[in-house]
Amino acid sequence: MTDTDSETSTDPTLDDDAMDRFPVPEFEDLPADLQERISEETESAGFTPNVFSAFAYKPSHFRAFFEYHDALVEDTALAREEIEMIVVAVSGVNHCYYCNVSHGALVRLYGDDPTLADQLIANYRTADINEAHRTMLDVAVKLTERPTEVEPADLEALREAGFSEEAIWDIGAVTAFYNLSNRMAMFAEMRPNDEFHTLGR
Repeated sequence: MTDTDSETSTDPTLDDDAMDRFPVPEFEDLPADLQERISEETESAGFTPNVFSAFAYKPSHFRAFFEYHDALVEDTALAREEIEMIVVAVSGVNHCYYCNVSHGALVRLYGDDPTLADQLIANYRTADINEAHRTMLDVAVKLTERPTEVEPADLEALREAGFSEEAIWDIGAVTAFYNLSNRMAMFAEMRPNDEFHTLGR
């Protein structure tokens, strides 16, 4: 979603094609704090990720969504690569086109691996990952697909895999947040930027 680095700097623009089912606002019409955040992301990535254009439709939700996103990636016991692995595995089983493409790019960048994201999207169980990460994704996908079946044994499996109590909480929080993100992206029919398809390849 964010934190993609590029030497290219562009002026922020909100793509009218960022989502199909709701209108994308004009950048100049946004509140100053949204303009500032979008400008920062555009400077960092070299383009304006469409999720910012889409959530700008409702500024109060934009603020809440990205504040929680920032907390998840900044105050965490997980490595950023692990966060992105969870996002892609969850987005894969949810069939979220936007998040598969955008966070697939981040898996490639943070994991320094051009093929892992594709493996995780297709079937995380057969991906080239270690057993701890397989356990992590087992729990994330179970929470996504069958939340009523999550039980203490699942948390114990994470402990046995070496995750701290804080990391276990963070696995649940990231999973829950990106289920929300997936559903909003699909509901609004958000479209990933073309740039995401080639990042990290």
